[in-house]
Amino acid sequence: MITSTSNPRMKEIIQLRKKSRMRTKTGTFLVEGLRMVREIPEERLVQLYATEEFLKKHRKEPIPGTEVMLVSPEVFAYISDTKTPQGVLAVVRQSMFTKEEILAKCSRKSGTGMDRPAHLLVLDNIQDPGNLGTIFRTAEAAGVTGILLSRDCADIYNPKTIRSTMGAIFRMPFVYTDDLPGAVNSLKKHDICVFAAHLEGERAYDEEDYRQGSAFLIGNEGSGLRPEVAACADVLVRIPMEGMAESLNAAVAAAVLMFEVSRQRKRY
Repeated sequence: MITSTSNPRMKEIIQLRKKSRMRTKTGTFLVEGLRMVREIPEERLVQLYATEEFLKKHRKEPIPGTEVMLVSPEVFAYISDTKTPQGVLAVVRQSMFTKEEILAKCSRKSGTGMDRPAHLLVLDNIQDPGNLGTIFRTAEAAGVTGILLSRDCADIYNPKTIRSTMGAIFRMPFVYTDDLPGAVNSLKKHDICVFAAHLEGERAYDEEDYRQGSAFLIGNEGSGLRPEVAACADVLVRIPMEGMAESLNAAVAAAVLMFEVSRQRKRY
């Protein structure tokens, strides 16, 4: 049992929790809590840590892996990122996707008997970890086939973001890109129409047809889409609002658009 916070493994855990550079260097990240740990694919589990109390309480619960490293309650409280630790934490391998792999999962046209038409999100400078995690969780629920992120978006492997995904991190293909406009323009070569929610949109979002390959541009929480990214859109749409509100939270706006795609594709 690990009983000291000076243990090298525990020091590494702290580095993984606090520093994205360490997560990138090792190609790993942290997952905490029973519900999230149970979502981990076996092949991606590196190491599982738990307290004796947790194992006794959940001895009948299915958890990945066969080897669990015991940690004292005091040390676990030290390495945990939550106020009330459950007593289980895992080191997990990051997933690696390319834009080509994401597009390969989508057919160009519906009704072909192939995979679903592309239903993509393109995130521009999303900064809030909770917002980013919520977008991933909602994207899975709405049937999104992949997510492209600008390099300056929040780190998807931030512990707060991971918690907010509620397991979608293990199932949603995504890729960061250094050239977001270039990536967006390349989507058009795959018969994907690019939409952007924008104040200058002439038509309401639910007046467009999303039954074929579609991608949505979602901008920064405060400043929206950068002009060079918005310029890549084929169509600007607006989300009609009442009252004095000028805009929606980025995750909420994304949810409105994503579920409209889902609604249309189930209807027809």
